[in-house]
Amino acid sequence: MNETRETRIKRMKMRSMRRGIKEMDLILSAYADRNLQNMDAVGLANYDALLQENDQDLYQWVTGQTSPPEQFVDLVADISKTFQK
Repeated sequence: MNETRETRIKRMKMRSMRRGIKEMDLILSAYADRNLQNMDAVGLANYDALLQENDQDLYQWVTGQTSPPEQFVDLVADISKTFQK
């Protein structure tokens, strides 16, 4: 699929707010609204990969209950800052 940057960001925003558990809907949609427009292609690809992960795992990573995979350490730390505000 060949999507434009704008379409990709819209898709990821929608996926961020339609997760499966309400907590992750709130956390990721707030993060997406604040940050996706300013991300470069690598950042968007990493966030897109994060969206493929299980909500229960994501919640534990963001809340510091468990450590995320190395690929997501910086991104999860950034999301956690948004969550803690």
